[in-house]
Amino acid sequence: MNPVHRPLFESAPYVLHGPAPVNPAWHLPAPPAPAPGVIENDGWFPDILLTDMRDAMRLDGTVTDARLVQAVVDAILQVNRELADWQGKQAAAGITALVNVPATRINRESRLLAQYRRAVYSTAKADLIERYRDYDSTATSVSDKKSMEWLDEAPGAQRRNAQWAIADIVGRTHLTVELI
Repeated sequence: MNPVHRPLFESAPYVLHGPAPVNPAWHLPAPPAPAPGVIENDGWFPDILLTDMRDAMRLDGTVTDARLVQAVVDAILQVNRELADWQGKQAAAGITALVNVPATRINRESRLLAQYRRAVYSTAKADLIERYRDYDSTATSVSDKKSMEWLDEAPGAQRRNAQWAIADIVGRTHLTVELI
């Protein structure tokens, strides 16, 4: 046999003794894929269903799923960060999830879940309105000008709603301050 065309394994300088090394991660089952339309949260705060958010915040198909996912992820991160100290106190008291924090129940669920969703939904919607504001910012008619005025004010109203929901969760009073 021509030495140039020698089989690969015939000239191998090593021999494996025993079974090949095993990487434990190769044998672990893959984590289940998240359900479509669900943004998984950290386990303490609830997951967010995108269809519920679309319905609650009146978002139509002009907001793509990709944009909605990004806005919701950013909103969850922001709201969770604002609630981190409060969550730490609850966890120190042995509470393992928001749903387990003692609170009044409305519509068969903890008011805290409703307020958490409102904070996330409102933060995400404010972000979406701001992003879509730069998509078409020319007003050519009176009705367009009214729409533009709404787009100018709507993100602030949504952020206020989010802050009030967070304040309700942690037990702070509402306060609105405007510069004159």
